Amino acid sequence: MKLPNYEDVMRASHRLVNYAHHTPVLQSQTLNERLGAQVFFKCENFQRIGAFKFRGGYNALANLTEAQRQRGVVAFSSGNHAQAVALAAKLFQVPATIVMPRSAPAAKKAATLGYGATVVEYDRLTEDRERIAQRFVDEQGMTLIPPFAHADVIAGQGTAVKELIEEVGGLDALFVPLGGGGLLSGSLLAANALNPSCKVYGVEPEGGNDAQQSLAKGEIVRLDCPQAIADGALTPALAPMTFALIQQYAAGVVTVSDAELISALQFFASRMKLVVEPTGCLGAAAVMQERIPLKGMRVGVLISGGNVDLAQYGQLLATR
Repeated sequence: MKLPNYEDVMRASHRLVNYAHHTPVLQSQTLNERLGAQVFFKCENFQRIGAFKFRGGYNALANLTEAQRQRGVVAFSSGNHAQAVALAAKLFQVPATIVMPRSAPAAKKAATLGYGATVVEYDRLTEDRERIAQRFVDEQGMTLIPPFAHADVIAGQGTAVKELIEEVGGLDALFVPLGGGGLLSGSLLAANALNPSCKVYGVEPEGGNDAQQSLAKGEIVRLDCPQAIADGALTPALAPMTFALIQQYAAGVVTVSDAELISALQFFASRMKLVVEPTGCLGAAAVMQERIPLKGMRVGVLISGGNVDLAQYGQLLATR
């Protein structure tokens, strides 16, 4: 297994010029004063398709051969990777099939279809999405673009932290949403190269803390049915590639509750006028709850996406 490195992140950055948005970095004076720290939010909710996933999806398709593009690609995702691969496939004029759970947010499903992809639905509780996707590889010769267990995907995701550090300078700590580990792995590569003293933490939902358990045990732990409102982080297990990078470079993994995610989501809406999906709030929730002491620090937070179903969003905003 060849792990990606920072040179791969730099190459991805060059490929993404003129295709991915250079997303803004925002601060909240209210939060800074409350924590006694400087917090820099990298707002990937303003990225194309509304999430960081476009970076990795585009980079992966950019590296396909012409023969692979002609046969098409297949991916599995609850939503943001689905949209990323669908849009990248549209830009490269490549056929795309996306395997999505029936319970995926309606907005994410509609956007994936809108980019021209074919959606194949499955039951998250009774069916194996990877097995379904593999059938398209075996029977139609499609290329699988997994959401995180892929060197080009990881390298693409790492460009977000590359941009963040180049824009704001050195950080003492960085908090990154963690599901399958693609974003965290790419972030670790960028931070280790550009800001090696920065401590990087993955943030999982309490109901899906497989990575936290994996680090504690020293081997990959699988959760059969993770449960949380952070639908983009309900991956049952890390991949060997992401686990290896997280083991090597991460300062640790912390968790947050659904209630803490809702509180962060409400803060973004009321104080910063930002629409952020629950998964995108993971890093922010950990900072707001001070899972790690932050006083006097310069802290980076990745807001990973803003693709929340409007009906669900209204309910979350009204939650007390």
